[in-house]
Amino acid sequence: MRSVRDDLGGVAALPEGPVRRVVSLVPSLTEALAATRRSALVGATEWCTHPPDLDVPRVRGTKNPDRRAVAALRPELVVCVQEENRELDVWRLRAEGVPVWVGVVESVEDALRVLRTLLDDVLGWGVPGWLTEVEDRWAPAPPSAGGDGTGGARPTVAVPIWRDPWMVVGGRTFTDDLLARGGVANVYGRSEDRYPGVDVADLDGSGADLVLLPDEPYVFTDEDGPEAFARTPTRLVSGRLLTWYGPSMLAAGALLDEVRAQAAAGPAGS
Repeated sequence: MRSVRDDLGGVAALPEGPVRRVVSLVPSLTEALAATRRSALVGATEWCTHPPDLDVPRVRGTKNPDRRAVAALRPELVVCVQEENRELDVWRLRAEGVPVWVGVVESVEDALRVLRTLLDDVLGWGVPGWLTEVEDRWAPAPPSAGGDGTGGARPTVAVPIWRDPWMVVGGRTFTDDLLARGGVANVYGRSEDRYPGVDVADLDGSGADLVLLPDEPYVFTDEDGPEAFARTPTRLVSGRLLTWYGPSMLAAGALLDEVRAQAAAGPAGS
């Protein structure tokens, strides 16, 4: 047996060699695991929607996992992250003898570190080609303040994640850092709260060039979201491309290129 320590200091005892049975309680890590060694993924949450054809037992949600179902799958490791999963569930799984590894992700740098550490060092699967591509795309430092990395002005956006009450992406988050590295400034990026609550009138008057309305965790649609904004153009976007870390980070770059172009075009281009 070998011992591995996670980002919060927890220790998991793992068999020597590559881990063969993994349950993921994190949608983005589920996609990363499936893209790397699908045969070893033996369980996931109901929120793990990618890849769409993933056929594994479901163990309820990220914040209410069925611990008995998890244990029944006999995982050699359960993977979690601090933001998505409850500390109580981690404690209880460990008390039942289930090994758990927890990552902490608050930036792109954190995400790349967690992905490489988990896949290579912890699971023993090596570094997959898709991760090397993601690192090549996102590892460089973000552009200097005031620019988009191409010499132009950096457009500003706001990213609501919920309504009634309205909440937005703040600072010290993976999404905020992804936006910055993609040449887009988050108008709430200096908030002391990671996901501050805001009044929709203040959000509409925040000065953002564009409000990005993702389809998760709140499902904004053509009929639910854009009508709340009278002053600021909106764009419906994939929440996965803004909040998931893994293979989706390649497509995220293309999305932010489009966001910059739309913001530069102004209201007529919205």
